[in-house]
Amino acid sequence: MKLLLLGKGGQVGWELQRSLAPLGELVALDFDSTDFHADFSRPEQLAETVRKVRPDVIVNAAAHTAVDKAESEPEFARKLNATSPGIVAEAAQQIGALMVHYSTDYVFDGSGSQPWKEDDATGPLSVYGRTKREGEQLVAGNCPKHLIFRTSWVYAARGGNFAKTMLRIAKERDRLTVIDDQFGAPTGAELLADVTAHAIRATLQDPAKAGLYHAVAGGVTTWHGYARFVIEQAQAAGAQLKAGPGEVDPVPTTAFPTPATRPHNSRLDTAKLQATFGLRLPPWQEGVARMLRETL
Repeated sequence: MKLLLLGKGGQVGWELQRSLAPLGELVALDFDSTDFHADFSRPEQLAETVRKVRPDVIVNAAAHTAVDKAESEPEFARKLNATSPGIVAEAAQQIGALMVHYSTDYVFDGSGSQPWKEDDATGPLSVYGRTKREGEQLVAGNCPKHLIFRTSWVYAARGGNFAKTMLRIAKERDRLTVIDDQFGAPTGAELLADVTAHAIRATLQDPAKAGLYHAVAGGVTTWHGYARFVIEQAQAAGAQLKAGPGEVDPVPTTAFPTPATRPHNSRLDTAKLQATFGLRLPPWQEGVARMLRETL
């Protein structure tokens, strides 16, 4: 089996290089690859790359993820998040490949307090959310043999992340203020990559498993609860911080105005994913604690 990974340099793409390698021959590309073209800002070249590689599976981890910047460059965001994935999906359909794509909780309007299910009505509040929703539609419409995973609050040990930012600030300041009215589940890129590899194998064996799934870690928290947990773990590991968990003050979203509107409710219901693929999605604390042990 041959697999084509697009966007290998991102947080999820980096972990996918590890999780996909045992499945078969892996061709991993990024926007600056020279052997094959994989720049999502140049969609006209992507179909040619698919035809040349002729993979059995295409995994797209490339995206425009700068949520606030997307507000000022909507056409560029649309090209990366919708137009280009749609072209890749069309090329995948032409060669009979399975197409894997990632989406986001930002396709919902963030209302209510119930976890969103896959068939709930969408209502994105931002350019990022709208372009990701259009990307879902194009991938599903152009390639019926697809897996689309909606996820949220993604982090990885590699590169910057929310936890590292909180620890840096806690070393510099006596108090922190963190938003406490947005709800979701911090989800490790490592977990997403492992779920993806498992789902690919299962779907190749049973094509009826193709479709849209929500994939996040178990449980729910706020950014405030996330920050407190990170600082508690760091202190327990002996980190020297000026601010402890008790010095993390909760504030509403309105305290930090941003160009893009954030959804308040980013809870995603993963029952379909767990039942279809026989998986258990561990509590978010397990992944965050492991990431901290790697980085502290």
